[in-house]
Amino acid sequence: MDNKVIYDAEDTQLIQPVKTYKMIAFRGKVVFPGQAVHFDLVRDKSYTAISQAVESGESVFLVAQKRATMVNPAPQDIYRVGVLATIKQVQRLPGDAMRVVFIAGRRMQIDSYVSLNPYFEVTLKEYDYDPDEPVYFEAIKRRLDEQFKEYRRIDTKMPGDVLSSLSVDDGEKFVSTIASYIFSSDSEKQNVLQTKTLSAQYELILTSLAKETEIRAMEKRITARVRQNIDKNQKEYYIREQIRVLKEELGEDADEIDELREKLRGMKDEMPQTAYEKAEKEISRLEKMSSSTPEASVARSYIELLLDMPWQKSTVDDISLDFARKVLAEDHYGLEKVKGRILEYLAVFKLTQNLKAPVLCFVGPPGVGKTSIVRSIARAAGKELVTMSLGGIHDEAEIRGHRRTYVAAMPGRIINGIRQAKVNNPVFLLDEIDKMTADIHGDPASALLEVLDPNQNNNFKDNYLDMPFDLSKVMFVTTANSLDPLPAALLDRLEVIELSGYTYEEKLQIAKRYLKPKEVKANGLSDVKVDMSDAVISHIISSYTRESGVRNLEREIATVMRKIALKVVEQDQIPASFKVSKKDIAEFLGPAKYKETSAVETDEVGAATGLAWTSVGGVTLSIEAAIISGGKGELKLTGSLGDVMKESCLAALSLVRSRAAEYGVKETAFSENDVHLHFPEGATPKDGPSAGITIATALMSAFSKKAVAHDVAMTGEVTLRGKVLAIGGLKEKSLAAFRAGYKRLIIPKENEKDLTDVPDEVKQKVNIITVENIDQVFAAVLK
Repeated sequence: MDNKVIYDAEDTQLIQPVKTYKMIAFRGKVVFPGQAVHFDLVRDKSYTAISQAVESGESVFLVAQKRATMVNPAPQDIYRVGVLATIKQVQRLPGDAMRVVFIAGRRMQIDSYVSLNPYFEVTLKEYDYDPDEPVYFEAIKRRLDEQFKEYRRIDTKMPGDVLSSLSVDDGEKFVSTIASYIFSSDSEKQNVLQTKTLSAQYELILTSLAKETEIRAMEKRITARVRQNIDKNQKEYYIREQIRVLKEELGEDADEIDELREKLRGMKDEMPQTAYEKAEKEISRLEKMSSSTPEASVARSYIELLLDMPWQKSTVDDISLDFARKVLAEDHYGLEKVKGRILEYLAVFKLTQNLKAPVLCFVGPPGVGKTSIVRSIARAAGKELVTMSLGGIHDEAEIRGHRRTYVAAMPGRIINGIRQAKVNNPVFLLDEIDKMTADIHGDPASALLEVLDPNQNNNFKDNYLDMPFDLSKVMFVTTANSLDPLPAALLDRLEVIELSGYTYEEKLQIAKRYLKPKEVKANGLSDVKVDMSDAVISHIISSYTRESGVRNLEREIATVMRKIALKVVEQDQIPASFKVSKKDIAEFLGPAKYKETSAVETDEVGAATGLAWTSVGGVTLSIEAAIISGGKGELKLTGSLGDVMKESCLAALSLVRSRAAEYGVKETAFSENDVHLHFPEGATPKDGPSAGITIATALMSAFSKKAVAHDVAMTGEVTLRGKVLAIGGLKEKSLAAFRAGYKRLIIPKENEKDLTDVPDEVKQKVNIITVENIDQVFAAVLK
């Protein structure tokens, strides 16, 4: 116990010194007055507190934690009522532990916390008993005495010395002893400890004793009844009978087989005849088995699957196109073509009630909203949503299930998903369909052919279920980053809807309407008006993200909100608003990760920038060409190139050589020098023909010593005659050029028809040049 001096707010007037006590918070133990208890203390706080208390010979305050699992409790995690105790004995143990014997004294209550480190130190106030109403106290005491005597006759495990010396006339001693013994949870014991009147404590103990007496008496009756019906040597039968009698005492049906049969009879009108007969047969087999055998467990699981399947249970399809349009508008910004196709799909379904249209497949880079738009479809259609990720699946059994002859057999994910949905017409999302792989266990993509074929899936047969299940009412929707890995047969069953990357303006609107409000709420800032101007959000988009979708943008905004939350908590009061500036962004997110200008800042010889389309969207692709004198005309290629791109390099070199004279390049330059073409980011595989004009430009620049304009990006396949052919993925490539800051974009003339898909923002800020031959490319970019 210490004397603490406390000053007032002016730090001038001395307030009365108060007595403080060191406090030990116990895990899993409530100490009552008068008890002698010992504990092994291992926590640093407790160790330090006891060490100092022993040196000064003072008492300590013992109190219980609310949750025994907490290692470092805060004041709100600790009860306020405990006991003041003296230290009787201390023994040092190996490993910086300490065994301490306490003698508990009177009850006390925490008045205030003085210190939390290096140990708890508190001020206390008395926690005395309130006076009892004499007549009521006498009545409750007599009833408790009778109940205690009855309990002692039944409970033979209670120590004899405790029974002989314990009496209800002992008051607080009786409460401390019996409460520690009969109450199992710390919360019950703490409730007794902090009850203000002795009569109320007696009432709590009386209730618990009556309950325990009834339970012990029931246990004896059950044991006696079981022993009359079994052979002593039949241990397994003994256990089953004991469970049966327990269920009878609780008023439950004792026969599991009867339960299954009753459930089956209730589903007779909901199950196909074959499934009903199969379930009946399996229940009969289960009845003849010993419940402890593995076969019984397998049979039971199979029967439960048959009874859980929603054979004819469906949600009511009442699709409202106005509601669907509202849901899609609430959940997603832009994507007008995608929303239009979804509304068409729902309208046709509403008219025909037929899902035999091609399965929708949303394809696009990560973060553009493929999965979330499927959730919106389910919400708009009023259907249950089942999500199945196909990423990394390589076993056909994941789709079709295992045969029940195998150990640990289970149904496939399709049937499991329908079972969890509890209806036979949910929206079923097959996510990341392009991430499946085939191995020795089969090809899961081939197994999906039956699932997604509307002409076959009305009789889909799972190997585990071993009977047809109708999947024709299920609305299957798939997502993918790229269609390249998909087999042609599977792709033929899908209607592809492409979700390309977003422009800066679209990202700005998504951040304002969806991401910022979401992160404000998620980080507990709903009471703070967080002001982020369009300029600040645009700065985050351009300087800290370079992606097709908005996933990284969401992470950056979440980081900003966490930093704001930290500042708000560190202040004394929650501010009404918080304005975020560009200076704050630099503090919260660090230096800018990307420049807001072109990747190439000066005109260079032998270097050109092309565009490529990948599973994560469009990207810029630098190509460097170097002429090495004293060679033999060899072509060296580096940068992890595929066969198609290697052939493009050979074709481009031949094209440049055929036009050498027109650009002042001597023929001997090709035979007396070696050529090295390098594609940076060498660890990234690259393939495809669309870099043809970029390769030819870099080679012609290197041979002619003419620099390539730094503000130009280009894409297009080239032939030996110099003709520029069409390419794919124009929208994604144009977005990549726009994000990287290029002012001009060269594309094939044949792709002019695809410019309608290019966002207006890109066409306004990037000069798009269409070309038909390589000479037009050279004329536009070589200086």
